Amino acid sequence: MAMPDSARPRPTPTSASYSITVRLYAIPDSSVVGRLATAVSEAGGLVTAVDVSESRHDRITIDVTCSAVNGEHSEQIVAALRALPGVEVHRVSDRTFLLHLGGKISVESKVPLRTRDDLSMAYTPGVGRVSLALAAHPEDVSKLTIKGNSVAVVTDGSAVLGLGNIGPGAALPVMEGKAALFKRFADIDAWPICLDTQDVDLIVQTVQLIAPGFGGINLEDISAPRCFEVEARLRELLDIPVFHDDQHGTAIVVLAALTNALRCIRKGLGAVRVVVAGGGAAGTAIVDLLLAAGVRHVLVWDREGILSPTDPSLNPSKASLAGRTNPGGVTGDLHDALRGADVFIGVSAPGVLPAEWIADMAEDPVVFALANPDPETDIDTARKYATILATGRSDYPNQINNVLAFPGVFRGLLDAKARQVSTDMLLRAASALALCVSDDQLNPAYIVPSVFDPSVPKAVAAAVRDAARPRERITGDRGME
Repeated sequence: MAMPDSARPRPTPTSASYSITVRLYAIPDSSVVGRLATAVSEAGGLVTAVDVSESRHDRITIDVTCSAVNGEHSEQIVAALRALPGVEVHRVSDRTFLLHLGGKISVESKVPLRTRDDLSMAYTPGVGRVSLALAAHPEDVSKLTIKGNSVAVVTDGSAVLGLGNIGPGAALPVMEGKAALFKRFADIDAWPICLDTQDVDLIVQTVQLIAPGFGGINLEDISAPRCFEVEARLRELLDIPVFHDDQHGTAIVVLAALTNALRCIRKGLGAVRVVVAGGGAAGTAIVDLLLAAGVRHVLVWDREGILSPTDPSLNPSKASLAGRTNPGGVTGDLHDALRGADVFIGVSAPGVLPAEWIADMAEDPVVFALANPDPETDIDTARKYATILATGRSDYPNQINNVLAFPGVFRGLLDAKARQVSTDMLLRAASALALCVSDDQLNPAYIVPSVFDPSVPKAVAAAVRDAARPRERITGDRGME
């Protein structure tokens, strides 16, 4: 029986991250496959595969793979299948969980280990010669070990995705995923390091102690304002680059996307008024990079309202941010900040921007609603008002995804044997990323390239490498500008 219209799920896009495979037993019937597909469709799901795995005279076994909107929707689809006459649901497998079984990364040897000679060179006694050589010439460690192509992905589990403070164990699947992306997009060997402490001193000390085995440190999902101190102290202590992807990776992609968005509507960085929702790690880094790129008019809104240097309740990091963006002490709520603004950049929380407020922005408004998985505004409604719209989601155009930046950034840093990350490197990376979208490709629905475009990490790496080598050789400047 078809579901009544009032009971059907909203026509929200389904997602592969909520993909399930349902194993069913059914009475042999030529119409059963069609009935299964219809049931899934009427429940709002999307069938991606139907496989008959076994056929007997009294029963057929069918695997139905489909995607849903969320976990609750998956249960509704299964219930719809279970309600079909002559059909028994045997097992439901969540394909995302299956993908994570046993972890997503592994270690493989790059050299053959088939004979005694192989072992004698790769391990004892031959490896001892290499160790003695490195003791005498430590500058060669990056050449003769994995250090020259390795990154530590370090977290304390305090700000994982949009899930909050869930701890190091729960953060491990995310760090594994990050390591897999490093390998896939830049051929970098990355290692998930999940620390069972949220004490700044212990985090800094631990990373300092393990740093000799790595060519770079990628800080990940450490909450603000603690992440600022961790990064600053590690940059002072280490002779390898330290990069907080939640800050600088996000900032690079946002600047690149904004550059191209303004190309579409023929506005300049120096002339636009920008409102940033969220004064945490990502918001702070975005603001700093926008200012370095030439943006002159920025207001930051957070739970305290428009951040103002006259507000005594602000913590030191937000007070400093307010001083850099709102020296005049403008106050008010998000709606006040948006009136007449050209650009909204959200790195805050779901639903803080009623779509109707976009109508009060300047002509051809640009809206980046990047809270993930639920954006700051209703995307379907916002399309009526925004000229250019971007999100952090893969099921809408213009996905602002950090994977467009961090693999190429670290590829360039490692190739250049850089000691630090500079603002100039970030600016050049953003420019290179923006230029990966040609004039022929550029349009309001395509302001950033695909994450699978092979030219992206190469272009970003080249830009960072070119920026790093002159600085290291000529100026010796090791800090963020």
